[in-house]
Amino acid sequence: MSAEQKGVLTGAHYLDGDHACSEGAIVAGCNFVAGYPITPSTEIVERIAWRFPATGGTFIQMEDEIASSITIQGAVWGGAKAMTVSSGPGISLMMEHIGFAAMTETPCVFVNVQRGGPSTGLPTLPAQADMMQARWGSHGDYEIIALSPNSPQECFDLVIEAFNFSEKYRSPVMFMMDESVGHMTEKVVIPTPDKIKTIPRKFTSKAPGDYKPYEVSSGLVPDMCKAGDGHRIHITGLTHDEKGYPVMNADCQEKLLTRIVGKIRDNVDDIAMYDEDEIEGADVVVISYGITSRISMKAIRAARQQGVKVGHIRLIVVWPFIENYVKKLAGKVKALVVPEINLGQVVLEVERCAAGQCKVVSVPHAGGAVHEPETITKAILEAVK
Repeated sequence: MSAEQKGVLTGAHYLDGDHACSEGAIVAGCNFVAGYPITPSTEIVERIAWRFPATGGTFIQMEDEIASSITIQGAVWGGAKAMTVSSGPGISLMMEHIGFAAMTETPCVFVNVQRGGPSTGLPTLPAQADMMQARWGSHGDYEIIALSPNSPQECFDLVIEAFNFSEKYRSPVMFMMDESVGHMTEKVVIPTPDKIKTIPRKFTSKAPGDYKPYEVSSGLVPDMCKAGDGHRIHITGLTHDEKGYPVMNADCQEKLLTRIVGKIRDNVDDIAMYDEDEIEGADVVVISYGITSRISMKAIRAARQQGVKVGHIRLIVVWPFIENYVKKLAGKVKALVVPEINLGQVVLEVERCAAGQCKVVSVPHAGGAVHEPETITKAILEAVK
């Protein structure tokens, strides 16, 4: 067991999604969390605060979400693996710093346990209405990686992947839970650390004076260093050169943003995670994510019993979107049905990719509860008429 995985629990446990997320972060090597309590995410930081004394981590309850979202980035540049946790209005407050993390290429994880909105909304009830905020919430051009678990087990498993993606691509990663998944309690199996793959940070081997924090020797992702190791580094949210120094011109902006965006866009096939069920020969395919994917399966079974050939794609990584896959799929089916606990967000990407090749049916829900399966079944049956 590595030092950063000290205190890891193993075996079968009965955990809710929030607590499973905490345990997954610990296994991933997370050793710094800053946060501010907000329903329905508070249980994550409560468990972190309870568990970190045994694992050697540091938890700080900050004065607000803005402080939390920048504090973790200072910790990362000091060598920590870090995350922050929030929901709804708190994530809105963090958006500027998500953009800062993208621009400074600071690997960290932002957990959003989604609830009904906008504004204060429904603090104790579910929604999936922050999906486009996760994609486009901060200003400027950048790409984000966002995962969506549908069970407590996946809250454990996938937050490890979130940390791995953040380290591999030197990028902030959004972990898009929802209130239903966060508060449901199920069996969660925690393997021994030797059975879990974690990606360590790629630190520079260059001597002080030779290292540039944004210089790329191969690929599109630069190596990092730790503040205090003797390297003279400049980290800024301004457009910057390879040394990190601000450069205010269009040429530098083009070079920098092309690389920052490209390191995600050019690796969609590596990042993509999704489940398929009976896609071959299907007339209708349901595309869902998060808690809605579990409701969809009951609806799909009911439609199959009525003779409809229905497939299912569950998006595990929602952003970047699997647009090439959906473009090809749209040419083979009569309809794509997209249920979401929002009034139509990810369905917009499906429509864009389908480009008129097939019908795209949105099954919206304003939040506060999950869909009734019958509503999705009805949409499937009507889509093949």
